[in-house]
Amino acid sequence: MPVTIAVESPLQDDVRELIAALNAFLLTLTPAEFCSHMTVEQMADGSTTVFVARDEHGRAVACGALRRDADSVGEVKRMYTVPECQGRGIGGQILDQIEALAREEGLQRLVLETGHVHDPAYRVYERGGFTRCGPVLDYPDTGFSVFYEKALGGA
Repeated sequence: MPVTIAVESPLQDDVRELIAALNAFLLTLTPAEFCSHMTVEQMADGSTTVFVARDEHGRAVACGALRRDADSVGEVKRMYTVPECQGRGIGGQILDQIEALAREEGLQRLVLETGHVHDPAYRVYERGGFTRCGPVLDYPDTGFSVFYEKALGGA
């Protein structure tokens, strides 16, 4: 199934639905009080770039975002692929786009937080060259999170 990946607004109805599906899925893995969901409104601010993958029918099937933090650090956020499209490398393609933009902007490091029982996500990040690390940014070490990082070394 070919997909196209582009930077898009998260404020579109179908992207909102994708993020709602992501949030619902994450709540099956992690108690709500330990989730750090970024809203679509937060995703639409100037510090975040959202990538959306669409199938051949134009349906939004996956997403991911780059949020810029202080000290040349970028955070990978809101990675999700609808269940029927998982296992096809779409998440890895989005991660590649996020990394390419981060490098283009001269960011030195990418970090991310994901759930403590999410093996498919671990595979995507580890294939992308990320390694596990301790807590990043202002995330607490609750036991419900796993953290990853990747040094970029600049543009």
